[in-house]
Amino acid sequence: MTRVAAVDCGTNSIRLLVADCDPKTGELVDLDRRMTIVRLGQGVDRTGRLAPEALERTFAACREYAAIIKEHGAERLRFVATSASRDAENRDEFVRGVLDILGVEPEVITGDQEAEFSFTGATKELTGRDDLARPYLVVDIGGGSTEFVVGDDHVRAARSVDVGCVRMTERHLVQDGQVIDPPTAEHIAAVRADIEAALDLAEESVPLREARTLVGLAGSVTTVSAIAQELPEYDSVRIHHSRISRERVREITEWLLRSTHAERAAVPSMHPGRVDVIAAGALVLLSIMERIEAEEVVVSEHDILDGIAWSIT
Repeated sequence: MTRVAAVDCGTNSIRLLVADCDPKTGELVDLDRRMTIVRLGQGVDRTGRLAPEALERTFAACREYAAIIKEHGAERLRFVATSASRDAENRDEFVRGVLDILGVEPEVITGDQEAEFSFTGATKELTGRDDLARPYLVVDIGGGSTEFVVGDDHVRAARSVDVGCVRMTERHLVQDGQVIDPPTAEHIAAVRADIEAALDLAEESVPLREARTLVGLAGSVTTVSAIAQELPEYDSVRIHHSRISRERVREITEWLLRSTHAERAAVPSMHPGRVDVIAAGALVLLSIMERIEAEEVVVSEHDILDGIAWSIT
């Protein structure tokens, strides 16, 4: 076993996994897995820069994670940064801060690299299951981007496009600095148009409709699963590998789009940091399912973070 630490810093959240990995058996044993909403991508789509307050929230989480990594004695550490830090003019400030705190330089990976990590993390434990036909389409709906990967045992095609729950919310569902509650039909149509254009772009290089199993990753998808199951609290065990029908995803998406902030916040499984962006994230998921005519989505709690961990064993 090799003890590793993986950090995934995205547009909306930063996550840590400390795990023991055995490449010979394919076993990955969690020692610590956690997520902090830092909203690093706050305003990036509009300003092109990482906001000072967003950087400080992220650095505070990094300091917390550094103590956990030291406590567990991880032998190797890899820090991967995704959409927001790719887009920002002042990403050097972000890189310097992470290096000072954790002792490693964050790797600002490409969308294609992000997609490959997501695929590995999501599908490694699905190998051999007779109830899930291949090829898989792994969809990682993040804050700033969504990754599409089609593959069997290995990646066949991948593409990252710039639609995510934070980006779509900030672009179309905010007015005078406030999230519109609930959005009008015109606002929703604008989000839909962006998503459909992104799906067209993804289909130029990824055969989305050839997939036989849709695997959905990240907070928007797992939160939809928690709502679908009416969980009294967020429960990773019950969410992992749950299967949600397209009709149930549609019902939840429509409710989220017509609900108020208070109504969404009252959902017991809802993380406070997702209340304002979950409707856009659910709409991305629904649009994908409609495009490829997927009857259901298999929800995975294992994603890019697990792929990063496997990459350093």
